[in-house]
Parts: sequence; structure tokens; C-alpha cells
Amino acid sequence: MEYKAPVEAYSGVVREVTIGKGAKSLKIGGENILPLHYFDEGSNPNPARFALEILDTEPLDWPKHLADPFAGALSDPVSWAKKCQGFAVDAVSLYLLSTDPAVKNAPADKAAALAKEVGEAIDVPLIVYGSGDEDKDAEVLPKVAEVCAGMNLLIGPVKKENYEAVGKSILEHGHTAIAQSPLDINLLKELNVKLGKFFPQERIVIDPLASPLGYGMEYSFSLIERVKQIGVITKDSMTMMPIIANLGGECWNTKQAKENKDQGMLWEGITALSLLLAGANLLVLRHPDTLSLVKQMTEVK
Repeated sequence: MEYKAPVEAYSGVVREVTIGKGAKSLKIGGENILPLHYFDEGSNPNPARFALEILDTEPLDWPKHLADPFAGALSDPVSWAKKCQGFAVDAVSLYLLSTDPAVKNAPADKAAALAKEVGEAIDVPLIVYGSGDEDKDAEVLPKVAEVCAGMNLLIGPVKKENYEAVGKSILEHGHTAIAQSPLDINLLKELNVKLGKFFPQERIVIDPLASPLGYGMEYSFSLIERVKQIGVITKDSMTMMPIIANLGGECWNTKQAKENKDQGMLWEGITALSLLLAGANLLVLRHPDTLSLVKQMTEVK
């Protein structure tokens, strides 16, 4: 008697979200299976996508083995973004570090002008992250949304402290939102409920915060896994959004990654692979060699 492996079908479908416009557009989500379940249980029309992170200010504290791939471009975000395209990225993520009041407290209009310049210079979608300071992001991110109107950037973080000011501007100017909450399923759902009252759920991407290997990655894994399972298996509408894992910066801030290139790549690579297994749909990395390594490990033969 021929053996047939048991399969399970799930009723939940992760919402398919599009970022970018026209030839620059990219789709994430859309699956009705659990991560990497490629055995006739369902479908995943949009495999995991990868972005490389750039900063709006030159990172003078980066170790040489992290800075080398971008040599000559780190002081110019536009050149840096173009260089990322040579590593076959699906998107570029711009981190507006200089707007942080604790860094340079750069003005919102300057950050917005840079975001537009970077977005127009590349042939892939642009992700824009504010500094994470709730008050400053409430100034900066609406300005980014306004100046880049119609480009459908993926913009965040939208947090419970500023979701109305930031979210409404993102919506008004035709972009997609990154809803970010601490590592807590109830806070995540609460934010999505509040944001969903005026923001289309098919234009929301979840950022549950990504911790690096050895520094809390198991918490990130558990939460992402739970979000994905609740969405796909139980059809909970507040968890049926694609997930972004913005892990590059966290990984390369560890002392292990700073010590040498191989250790850094493995630190970032193992974190990335783990969060892919948990259910992340879009990963933001820093080192192009890690990007190549993770793509090789996850390529479906």
C-alpha cells in the first residue's frame, strides 16, 4: 500500500501587500501555509524577500569587514543605495538615523528630501525607517510621506504613541505602513486594531521587533511564529499581515559580529534563517555576503 504523508489545509491567508509602484513594485505575503511548508498543503505565491539597509549618515563606527563591500559610498546614501542593487536585493531600507535627537536631530524636510532622492535613484522599492523616537518620528515620517507622495514607500515605525499622526499621513500620500510593537502579541494586535480603524489592512506590515542570536532572538522567534500560526491556522484578521524582520542593525551591533567577518556573517545569517523559519516575509540585512548565504540556504530546488 502506497504511503501518503498527511497534509493539512488552513483557512487563513496572509494578506498580500504591494510596496513600490509600477516596475519597482514588490509583493510580499499571500501565503496560506506555514513557513517553508512546500509539500502540497497550500501555496506561497511570494517567497521571502530581502533588503539591505543603508544609513542617512556615514557610519564611522562600523568594523572594516562590514564597511568594505560599500567602500566609497558610505558617505553618500544615494550611491550606497545604488551599490546595494548590485547585490541583487529585492528592496533597499533607508534608516534615518541622523534625525534622532540623540544623534544629529536632523530636520524633517532634509530627511524627506533624501528619501525622495534615494527612492528615485533605485530600481527597487524603498523602505524608510525613522529613528524610533516617537515624537521626532511624528514630525519626520509624515514629511517623508508628503514629499514622496505616490511612490508607495514602506514607512515606519508606526507605534501606539504616534499611530494617528504618522498612519494618517502615510495613508493620505499613498504609502504602506510598518506597524511596530514590542515583543508582545496583545500589544501587537491592539495596535493593528487601532490602526485598522482608518488604515486598510492590506497596506499594513507587522514589525514585532527582531532580536539577534544570543541577545533575545528566541523571543522574536516565538512571537513571529505565534503571529504566523494564529493568522494562518485560526484566521485571526489582526495577525494576517506580512511580517518584516529588521535584524541587520541589531546583529551587527553585537560584539561577536564586530570581531570578525565570518562570525558576523554567521551571527546575522543564523538570525535571518531562524526568523524565516518562524515566518518572516521580508528581512532587512546589512552585509551583502549574508544576503547571498541566506538566499543559498533557502533556495527551493
